[in-house]
Amino acid sequence: MSDPTEESAGTPAGAAGEKPGRRIVTGHLFRVPTKVGVRFSTEPPPPPPPTVRRPARIARMLAFAHRIEAAIARGEYRDRADAARQLAVTRARLTQLMDLTLLAPDLQEQILFSEAVDGVEPMAERALRAAIHAGSWAEQRAKWPAARRRR
Repeated sequence: MSDPTEESAGTPAGAAGEKPGRRIVTGHLFRVPTKVGVRFSTEPPPPPPPTVRRPARIARMLAFAHRIEAAIARGEYRDRADAARQLAVTRARLTQLMDLTLLAPDLQEQILFSEAVDGVEPMAERALRAAIHAGSWAEQRAKWPAARRRR
């Protein structure tokens, strides 16, 4: 006996050998999500959008802190208070940004190479503050894993 798909493919509905209400479909079907559920289509769904990668926000803040530090050293700003005034940020916020430069060099490097993937940041600045204010670079490195886990 041959394949049932071949038998009923050419027969009209209700013909001998085919039960009413059943349809045999050959080919490929793709699930297409809709607002109320799922439907099937013979057209494949569009491919997913490509992954969007960009530098992490914390990496941009660290780079900005280094630029401010260099501008103060070049004499563009008299001090941090002058930089805060000209950049229209509070002195407290500028201090928080500049504190990022106190991290151990290897930790700064990890931050600078970090990426946000599809808008998900790898770490938050607030989570780093405990590591920043640790006494030594060794203590910063000890607190680093906990800072990386928190978002």
